[in-house]
Amino acid sequence: MLPVVAFPFEDFYIDTHHMTHQLEHREQQILFYTGLLAAALGIGGIRAILCPMGAYSLQGYNQHQLLSFFNWFYWLVNLNSTVVFLGIAYIQQSVANNLGFLIPFTSVLLALLAIHMIRSKLTYKPKKGGSLLTTLGVFLNSFRMCCLHYRHLSGDVASWLDRAKENNGGRYSETHVENVKVLAKLFPLYGLQLLYRACITQIPSGYYIQTMNSNLHLSNLLLPIGAMNVISIFPLLLLAPVIECVTTCYLSMDKTPLAPAKVITLGHACATLSVLAAGLSELQRKAYPLVEQTLSGKVLQVSSMPCFQLAPQYILLGLAEALVTPACSLISFQLTPSHIRGISLHFLTLSYGGGCFLGAFLIQLVYFLSGGNFYPNTLRDGNLERFFFLLATLMAINTIVCWSVSYRYIDLSVQGKALTISPLAEKLLHYKACLRFYDTVDRSYTTASIESIL
Repeated sequence: MLPVVAFPFEDFYIDTHHMTHQLEHREQQILFYTGLLAAALGIGGIRAILCPMGAYSLQGYNQHQLLSFFNWFYWLVNLNSTVVFLGIAYIQQSVANNLGFLIPFTSVLLALLAIHMIRSKLTYKPKKGGSLLTTLGVFLNSFRMCCLHYRHLSGDVASWLDRAKENNGGRYSETHVENVKVLAKLFPLYGLQLLYRACITQIPSGYYIQTMNSNLHLSNLLLPIGAMNVISIFPLLLLAPVIECVTTCYLSMDKTPLAPAKVITLGHACATLSVLAAGLSELQRKAYPLVEQTLSGKVLQVSSMPCFQLAPQYILLGLAEALVTPACSLISFQLTPSHIRGISLHFLTLSYGGGCFLGAFLIQLVYFLSGGNFYPNTLRDGNLERFFFLLATLMAINTIVCWSVSYRYIDLSVQGKALTISPLAEKLLHYKACLRFYDTVDRSYTTASIESIL
């Protein structure tokens, strides 16, 4: 739909009658927002499937190899983002406004052709019992059985999820329930990512507004606003090789690298400092005099403060992303049984999306409570820095909570194995092994006695 809105390019296309053909403004809006919705649905599907698809081939790999995979996976993703912000954003802002819609459209067509050509190598059939419906069914059945227990039944269980087991009156086997119980232990980690993702969404929202209202001129060149996003991506591109080298050096010296849970806490602290720096930068930006700046044909009154003075908050947020995202993926992958590792990564992606909605909700809430005082049309008359300070306070509390619960996710060697048999079956196997052991000891003792007699 976006290329439909963009055609014909009024930036350079005029017919023989010197008239530019355009859709009506209302029709453009309908098609534009339909295209954005379709793009959002497509991006959500790609993010939910692509990382688990790559991780399925890593069954049996150790922690260092898994962390290496996730580091380089997100490194490639951010390398693509760098090309987008430096290339497409510049073309859309400085060359042809609507040409930026045609380039992604063409690249998506080429990607669909490439995926169609290698689709046989991308097919993965997970093991039975690891479907999303089974996982959600365990939660729903446990909740229903808890309500039934509260009204009519008696007897206690170790966990409320145990009520979904068949021997407790539920519908699911012990294996399925035990797998889901392991997944449920990761929910606090996922919940702590919501506010962190709300900070990440400041790059295309709060930080974007700050940059747009700052001086974008570098000598005689007008920088695209998206160029500041690249500053947040550079730490991601630089840290992936550095983390790989440091981890390799630690392992070669028989030292234990920093635990992923502690790395996540450190990343959350960097996000807190980034939002705090954004609030301080806003106070500084408002102190500069106003100048005129033309963006996309519109003349705006912006602060004369150079946009590069906003770089520290972008760098800190990029550093946080380089630390948090691979570590979260590693914990989600290695702490869950192999049957539901894909579902675990799906829940992690869902928490990222929930963080975006939380960020939008906070902005709307602050806007409503302030009566529009925080985000007026003239940003200099607003109080955007108060929103950043509020978000920094909430993120500091979130970081402390993350540090206090990080001990639950320190040891990644205990779990991660599929629960394929029940504890009762394990006891029977152990009993049989003991019988075989004593049978072997008895026979060896008899053989030794015969040899002594002879």
